[in-house]
Amino acid sequence: MIYPFSAVVGLADLKLALLLNAVSPSIGGVLVRGEKGTAKSTVVRSLAALLPPVRVVAGCRFSCDPGAPDPHCPDGPHEEAGPATERPARLVELPIGAGEDRVTGSLDLERALTEGVKAFEPGLLAAAHRGVLYVDEVNLLHDHLVDLLLDAAAMGISYVEREGVSVRHAARFLLVGTMNPEEGELRPQLLDRFGLAVDVRASREPAERAEVVRRRLAFEADPAAFGGAYETGDRALAERIASARALLPRVVLPDPALRQVTAVCAAFDVDGLRADLVMARTAIALAAWEGRDEVTGDDVATAARLALPHRRRRDPFGEPGLDEERLERALADTAGDTAGEGDGPNSDGPDNEGTDHDGPDDNDPDDDGPDGGGPGGDGPDGGGPGGDGPDGGGPGGLPGGEGPGDRPAHSSERPPAPAGQPYRTRLLTPPTVGRGGPAGRRGRTTGGSAGRAVGARPVSNGRAVPLHLVATLTAAAPYQRDRGRRRGGPLVLRRADLRVAVREGRESNLVLFCVDASGSMAARARMGAVKGAVLSLLLDAYQRRDKVGLVTFRGEGATVALPPTSSVELASARLERLATGGRTPIAAGLACAARLLAAERLRDPLRRALLVVVTDGRHTAGPDPAVTARRLAADGVAGVVVDCEQGPVRLGLAGRIGAALGGVALRLDELAADGLAEIVRDVRMVA
Repeated sequence: MIYPFSAVVGLADLKLALLLNAVSPSIGGVLVRGEKGTAKSTVVRSLAALLPPVRVVAGCRFSCDPGAPDPHCPDGPHEEAGPATERPARLVELPIGAGEDRVTGSLDLERALTEGVKAFEPGLLAAAHRGVLYVDEVNLLHDHLVDLLLDAAAMGISYVEREGVSVRHAARFLLVGTMNPEEGELRPQLLDRFGLAVDVRASREPAERAEVVRRRLAFEADPAAFGGAYETGDRALAERIASARALLPRVVLPDPALRQVTAVCAAFDVDGLRADLVMARTAIALAAWEGRDEVTGDDVATAARLALPHRRRRDPFGEPGLDEERLERALADTAGDTAGEGDGPNSDGPDNEGTDHDGPDDNDPDDDGPDGGGPGGDGPDGGGPGGDGPDGGGPGGLPGGEGPGDRPAHSSERPPAPAGQPYRTRLLTPPTVGRGGPAGRRGRTTGGSAGRAVGARPVSNGRAVPLHLVATLTAAAPYQRDRGRRRGGPLVLRRADLRVAVREGRESNLVLFCVDASGSMAARARMGAVKGAVLSLLLDAYQRRDKVGLVTFRGEGATVALPPTSSVELASARLERLATGGRTPIAAGLACAARLLAAERLRDPLRRALLVVVTDGRHTAGPDPAVTARRLAADGVAGVVVDCEQGPVRLGLAGRIGAALGGVALRLDELAADGLAEIVRDVRMVA
């Protein structure tokens, strides 16, 4: 039995966003972002029970509406007054491991070749038509699948094209995706395609948490009795959804409210016009939900808090969010034009009101904006008093006047230095070809399901999906006479003829950063440049869909600052807080990286690792790092060393570690792609 929707405690913004999409699916769905264990899935699954039942053409696998059947339905054509039946609205869940054929449906090429018929097997999009499509952990789906889902949700049509044969069918559904930001973010381009987004977090009030636990235990003890206790509440919500749907076409969006919508979107500098449309549709649905036939300024403000926060994220290290003061100011600037608005244009601005709006982005107890900067000039590192320059030191150098060497282990550590500006980096890849690792954009791989076809192989077991048509025909052609094929008759195939494509593409790797945080790295304010380089590599990892991890070493040992994750945002945050000082135990850092990689290889054996060591090579503590580096190379770990040594005299110690790893060593100034282009250009000019 499904947990009742009306029994969910709190989560008002999430429930409102789901209900508004149930009233008006044209809003474009809901993205639910939140920490684990916050009932995201529970709320979404309980929504389907509130949706009105749907009438469908009897026997149609694509749930065609008998009053307006899809003229392109593969099971059609249907008569408008044909036999009909009624069924509950469906909630279809898309598994993380689903492929494109499972999502869109597939053409049975084997039957097409042997029987000459176009047989189509519907996918999840067909099953979700006129219902809810729920994608848990949507941020872990391959990007092309997310694009496909969002395109179908926007157009209401699913297209399937295989081997020159096309099939299309209606696919209108309420798309709901949930995700844990700690496991990686969606690209800003994909975030924008979701109509509304809500951040959820567990309540910090003991009484409310106790009520959540009490209800959950009661539900598990007797689901039927618990559901009966909330049946009236769910029925009332279902009736309200039906009434709001009926009222929706009569709701008016007056020009003053429309100007508020566009003024808010312009004030937040959102890209394109999708945000304006989503806000307008949300405000209209909210008015219908409240039983009104005209949109008010309050509807616009609520719509903004649901539709804009995720559209404010412009880069992978930015946090989705909405500046409440700017929102109130934009609304106040046009409030005088909106009838029924409580605040006039001469009100005292947002500082005197609206400070507890509990919007979907209101999850920062410190009330910091997404940039972490305030009037006091505190940067993202939370710098303390003194307000020194970006390198954390004044003209006299760092406190104590130390030179380029290491500090003693007992000396106080330096405060974190801010990272330099990121830049486009050189592509670093493993030197060998992978064997079917997860799809991405870094190392080369063969044997996966994506990429260009470079050959074919016989089917090992089961059905071949997808078939390599040319290779299959080539394998069958020499035996057609022996198999008794008549001139003009169908091709005679055997299972041994079937071939599946061998594809070469790009894979996603684990990029593990092993960063030297010792005193020698902080000398001459190098850590800002080093952090900028690592941040640039993190940005590259984000664009190439890699997992990342962070190991740091200084003093007498090494620590795992961030276990392998898909969230480059977490890696960036840990990097910003990285303090420096102490000796340089490079061997300890490499050993820590080796243990972490060995454990990750057991969890994810197909994902290959790339170890990026960032150091000046001046080890002053522990055993010889070359021994540990050679051990890593023997284990098949691909390594790259970023040499941070500076000054007129260079010892080349980092280069020796790179050679021991069996990889390459790049100087810090060689990491930028533009810098490499300049080097090549200079060589050509000399030649």
